[in-house]
Amino acid sequence: MDLNKILSNLNIAQLNDMQQQAVEVCNSGSDMILLSPTGSGKTLAYLLPLVNLLKTGVSRVQAVVLVPSRELAIQIEQVFKMMGTEFAVMSCYGGRPAMDEHRTMKGVNPSVIIGTPGRMNDHLSKGNINGKEVGILIIDEFDKCLELGFQDEMSEVIAQLPALKRRFLLSATDAEEIPRFAGLNQIVKLNFLQDNEELANRLQLFRVDSPVKDKLDTLFRLLCCLGKEQTIVFCNHRESVDRVGKYLHSMKLECEVFHGGMIQDDRERALYKFRNGSCRFFVSTDLAARGLDIPEIQNVVHYHLPQAEDGFVHRNGRTARWDANGKAYVILGPEEKMPDYMEDAAAFVFSEKIPAPSMPQFITLYIGKGKKDKINKIDIVGFLSKKGGLGKEEIGRIDVKDHCAYAAVSRRKFKQVLKLIQNEKIKGLKTLIEPAK
Repeated sequence: MDLNKILSNLNIAQLNDMQQQAVEVCNSGSDMILLSPTGSGKTLAYLLPLVNLLKTGVSRVQAVVLVPSRELAIQIEQVFKMMGTEFAVMSCYGGRPAMDEHRTMKGVNPSVIIGTPGRMNDHLSKGNINGKEVGILIIDEFDKCLELGFQDEMSEVIAQLPALKRRFLLSATDAEEIPRFAGLNQIVKLNFLQDNEELANRLQLFRVDSPVKDKLDTLFRLLCCLGKEQTIVFCNHRESVDRVGKYLHSMKLECEVFHGGMIQDDRERALYKFRNGSCRFFVSTDLAARGLDIPEIQNVVHYHLPQAEDGFVHRNGRTARWDANGKAYVILGPEEKMPDYMEDAAAFVFSEKIPAPSMPQFITLYIGKGKKDKINKIDIVGFLSKKGGLGKEEIGRIDVKDHCAYAAVSRRKFKQVLKLIQNEKIKGLKTLIEPAK
């Protein structure tokens, strides 16, 4: 494994202390439990040693990575591919036909499969994956898997992997007890969780009082005050997410919604827009509290009080990550009060004049070609520069999927770009290019 080449492919200068220690433990031959906050780089902490353990010239699945959500599966798959190793990888999850995944398996011959417990059981029980030859098991967001009730399904998966030699468990919280079915042998436990006092020093907590039970207007005014800062709004229910999103749109405030009831493409599109800065406000259930790579979040807003202290911690974990500072706002209705575990919350005072909603710097373009069409980020940047007349600072983040891509471009130049690139081709390919819906 050429570590320098992999880090270069990922645009990472060097590993952090947690990642270095995790690599050393994995290379020592021990099983590992790694506890580290969301956003600290746990994915790379196990993917690097995993690549070192994989054997070349073997056309079978050598490692299984279990995750609690399809978003995390996709995210890990993308990181693995960006590493640029010789090993193939694929993700498996519900919401799409298992038969299609099986066809992909036969064509790709993956060394690593990343999947949700239910879908992994499906493939193992049907013989699509030969569990008797899998030697490495990784369970990412282990505590979340247990919290969501995947214990029986995980136990069933592990029972179908009799040849396991190595096990790595990753979590953002310290589980009270590791179930026996995990089968850990010689264990090294690395704990990089921050203590509450350290986090409290970097996280400012505010109480926002709503004069009426319906908090929509209070939320709108708060978001207008937060202006250009990236903010996640947490609701307890899917219906509430949709209702809040609809209201904010009606008030001409750009936002995206995100919850488990949405189809996968819509969820991915919402994430891309939030990550690339073409949307500053992201309304979600606790699905976004962990496991998603969403950097540089300045604010977390609790539209609904979290159902437990753990939920409060994980939601707030989206901001004030590592050495960064962040703010959390708790909106309270007339009959609500701050839970005991929320201490030292300052009252947020609205200014006399509420600012008008600000528009994001970027707008997202949908491009109907992707990796399978031999299109990459460099091709898209070149196309937008030469054909669209955009400067480097007017092109934001670009996400390339197998069959399409999303590119953030300057809102100020957006109409001009659409006009200039009309009927133009990317690498000789004619494709649909339009504002991402």
